[in-house]
Amino acid sequence: MEYSKEMKNRLKRLEGQVRGVIRMMEEGQHCKDVVTQLSAVRSAVDRSIGYMVAKNLEACIREANDEGKTAEDAIQEAVNMIVKSR
Repeated sequence: MEYSKEMKNRLKRLEGQVRGVIRMMEEGQHCKDVVTQLSAVRSAVDRSIGYMVAKNLEACIREANDEGKTAEDAIQEAVNMIVKSR
């Protein structure tokens, strides 16, 4: 699978969010604020996983069609990836 610029940018934003959380901790920010930001990071990670799985599924279905295979295996693989990520 080819990773698009958009996928990489999502992860770079996540990296920035995590650095921001570390900075908040170093500055002694209130625990509630740190946890709020960590929750935002977790949500962003979940959205990134979903996006990547969807793009991978799309590519796998196209590939399966090109090879004369059914899309069912590609769909099951995507479902397995989602289940493993939780």
